[in-house]
Amino acid sequence: MDIYEEIVRLRQEGRRGAIATIVNVRGSIPSFETAKMLIRDDGSILGTVGGGCVEAEVWQAAREVMKNEKPRTLTFNLNQNPKYDTGLVCGGTLDIFIEPVLPPASLYIFGAGHVALNLYTTAKNAGFDVNVIDDRESYANRERFPNAKEVIAEDFDGAMARITPNETSYIVIVTRGHHDDMRVLRWAVQTQARYIGMIGSKRKTITIFRELVKEGIPEHLFERVHAPVGLDIGAITPEEIAVAITAELIAVRRRVERPLPHMSWFHSRKMDASASKTELEKENS
Repeated sequence: MDIYEEIVRLRQEGRRGAIATIVNVRGSIPSFETAKMLIRDDGSILGTVGGGCVEAEVWQAAREVMKNEKPRTLTFNLNQNPKYDTGLVCGGTLDIFIEPVLPPASLYIFGAGHVALNLYTTAKNAGFDVNVIDDRESYANRERFPNAKEVIAEDFDGAMARITPNETSYIVIVTRGHHDDMRVLRWAVQTQARYIGMIGSKRKTITIFRELVKEGIPEHLFERVHAPVGLDIGAITPEEIAVAITAELIAVRRRVERPLPHMSWFHSRKMDASASKTELEKENS
C-alpha cells in the first residue's frame, strides 16, 4: 500500500493521522534518510522508520501531534542511549520530523444571503470546504455558489438530519430570521463541530440562549458558541463581516492561544465569570 495514497484516503474519510520522516542521519542507523511511517488515528501504522524503541517513541509522539495539530522533531542518539540497543541498530544519530495529517476543514453556512455569499468567498480562499444550506432555492443554488462543495436547498430540519459535523467541522448561522437561527443553534450545539458562530446582536443572542436553556439544553454547551459571530474589527458591511468571521475561523483552526478581540457574548460572559471567581478567591485568601 502506498503511503501517499493512504494519506489521501484518510483525508477523504475525514480521519486524522501523522507522517514521520527521517530528515537527518549521522552515522549508521537501522533505516535510511527520507524513510517514512504513517500513523493512523486508530493507532495502526504503515511503513517504518527502523523499528524497535525508536519507532515506539515516534508512535507515541505522533498521537500527540494528531491531537495538538502541530508538527515536532525528535532526535535519537543511538550511540549513547542504551535503551536503543536492541540488536537492530548500529549506532548513529537521526532526526525524525512528525507532521499531522488532517482532513479538510468543512464549513457549513446556514443561510445564503449577502453575508453568506461573501463568507463563502473569503472562507474558500482561506482553504475551507464550504457547504451552503438554505430553504430558498432562489438563494441556495450553483449560480450563486459555483465552487461550494455542496449546496443544499431544502428545509433546515431536513438538511440538519443528514449532516453529521465532526471535530474538523465549522458551523456559521446566518439565516434570515430569529426563529431559524434558534432552530439551527439548537441542533449545532449538540454536534461535535469545533466551531459554532451565530450572527446577531447581543440582545438577540441572550434571548435565544435563555430560550434554549429553558427548553432543557445544557448551559455548558453554549461555551463554544461565538455570538455575535466574528472578531471585533468594527465590521459593518457584508463584505467586512465576512472577513471578521473568516478571521475567527482561521484563529480557531490554527488554535491561536493569545487573547483575541471576540465579539462573542458567550466568550465575554465566560471571561467575566472567570474573573469574578478569581477576585472571589483573592478576597477569601
